[in-house]
Amino acid sequence: MIPWLRVLSVSERERVVSDLQVTEASTGEYLCRTGRPVTYWFGVVDGFLKMSSDSAEGQTMTFTGVPPGGWFGEGTALKREAYRYNIQALRKSKVAGLHVDTFHWLLDHSIGFNRFVMNQLNERLGQFIAAREIDRMSNPDLRVARSLAALFNPVLYPGVGEVLRITQQELAYLVGLSRQRVNEALTALAEQGAIRVEYGGLRVLNLAALRAQY
Repeated sequence: MIPWLRVLSVSERERVVSDLQVTEASTGEYLCRTGRPVTYWFGVVDGFLKMSSDSAEGQTMTFTGVPPGGWFGEGTALKREAYRYNIQALRKSKVAGLHVDTFHWLLDHSIGFNRFVMNQLNERLGQFIAAREIDRMSNPDLRVARSLAALFNPVLYPGVGEVLRITQQELAYLVGLSRQRVNEALTALAEQGAIRVEYGGLRVLNLAALRAQY
């Protein structure tokens, strides 16, 4: 469940494994808050997290969800700056953390790790460009389809596979729609053969169809 460990040498992996911390986050618990200094680079072992930001008017803007296998905050860790977003557990989750000092040690010593982080940043840029486009979509079905496609990114979220363990209420939080409207969109996508709604999650049948929704 920690995809970047395999790119490390034996000695690098030994140092990292001894430093990795794993903890459980309860539903609604915050792992990161806007304004707090970065201490760890985080990854989801099991569960589901939400990345969001609160405006001065008290409105919450959701950027993305983080399913199993996803690591986040590398940009903040690189710059050793304060968080500009909140990370909250949408359900009980198991989260791994690598101390920011060890993160920088790997950057100084591991070419494989550097390539992994560079690839992460590149994929993340594409993800947020897509999220900007989704925010401007007025069609709810398109918002749900594109948001789902983003969560099935095999580079950022290798632990998802073909089945995403997510409830309709959790998806509604991410997309910014009511649970009832999300249910209607999922029904339409299922009728098109793009997904199948299963107990406790969604199975993608045609990822290209999700990405090609217009």
